[in-house]
Amino acid sequence: MTPTDLREHPRQFLEHLYRAAVRRALPLHNTGAFLPPPPPRSRTVVLGAGKAGGAMAHAVEALWPANAPLSGLVVTRYGHTPERPSGLAQRIEVVEASHPVPDAAGLAAAQRILALTQGLTADDLVLCLISGGGSALLTLPADGLTLEEKQRINRALLESGANIGEMNCVRKHLSRIKGGRLAAACAPAKVVTLTISDVPGDDPSVIASGPTVADATTCADALAILRRYGIDVSPEVVAMLERGVLETPKPGDALFAGHEVHMIATPQQSLEAAAEAAREHGVEAHILSDEMEGESREVGKVHAALARAVARRGQPFRAPCVILSGGETTVTVRKPPEGAARGRGGRAGEFCLGLAQALQGQPGVWALAADTDGIDGMEDNAGAFVAPETLLRAQSLGMKVDDYLSRNDAYGFFRLLDDLVVTGPTHTNVNDFRAILVV
Repeated sequence: MTPTDLREHPRQFLEHLYRAAVRRALPLHNTGAFLPPPPPRSRTVVLGAGKAGGAMAHAVEALWPANAPLSGLVVTRYGHTPERPSGLAQRIEVVEASHPVPDAAGLAAAQRILALTQGLTADDLVLCLISGGGSALLTLPADGLTLEEKQRINRALLESGANIGEMNCVRKHLSRIKGGRLAAACAPAKVVTLTISDVPGDDPSVIASGPTVADATTCADALAILRRYGIDVSPEVVAMLERGVLETPKPGDALFAGHEVHMIATPQQSLEAAAEAAREHGVEAHILSDEMEGESREVGKVHAALARAVARRGQPFRAPCVILSGGETTVTVRKPPEGAARGRGGRAGEFCLGLAQALQGQPGVWALAADTDGIDGMEDNAGAFVAPETLLRAQSLGMKVDDYLSRNDAYGFFRLLDDLVVTGPTHTNVNDFRAILVV
């Protein structure tokens, strides 16, 4: 594409890169190479949780030998079960539950999944399909903890600014199924885990709080995180954490012997797919990192500084180019100003607000940030789009970026500008996608 083409169609170009990133992470494209052979004398039970759970189940059903036994249960987010391909027989049940705050449906699903592990033998195979979102979807509170308290703690973690590793450390220690406990329940069967990464560093013990993976964190770590962010828990839970009653299975435990974990899709692979799509259109692409963390608005400001340097001085990259990054940023939810309603939005939208504020209308710079699962936070958009005229258009409507940032209302800001990116559920999840075009 020529610079003129890019200037005339920047949003279409950036959306094309987003679609390329999502397509690279779709389960059907990635599962076949990692499927184990069916056990010769016994059964295969499929268990799983995550936003990609329905699509992962369909992929296994499509690729598994028709004459080999296959059954199981997977839980995904409400509205995230893809349409079943024509002619594909259902052998794995898919149910839906709430995300990011767990609900009774998720509790029921976790209880049923744990029940399916009863009576497994050493000849059986358990195929676990794990993707981002599984922490909330696979909820089974530890003994002495109610679902209501687990929901309250989860909401507080989401609003605290804690990173995903910290949140999932707490979740693992307050669960009867996460943090390797599902694998323990499957003994003596062989467990093969296929996972799609949505976390910086692709650590399988963090993805969906690692239900089938050994956990190196401790009860003391979980308690320190709760105290660091001022999250109240009952004295009974504090006592159990202090005594180590809620400890998880650790690396080196014999129960994980012979188990396999395969990463079938990662954020880096999706960023590379987007970079290749850009280069196919004659635009050089630069991947900063797939592991970026921090406050979304602040990460936006850092990206803006880089884009301005490219636009003004041709450093460190020469325009035209696209700058790509991934990872999982955080949003610390602020108390809204007196009389103001709490805002709506997620990480991608808040990144775009911080980016637009720092770009200050820089000519020749456009950006798109979106969650690869198609849902930014709890809204109906995947993310948002930023253009050189974003601030001017907002000012013409009497809108100030500072006001919207003060109440975490990225959704409201970009909705009024008609610059929300709406895709619907994508049926995968490799976390944040950010692309900045500089022409």
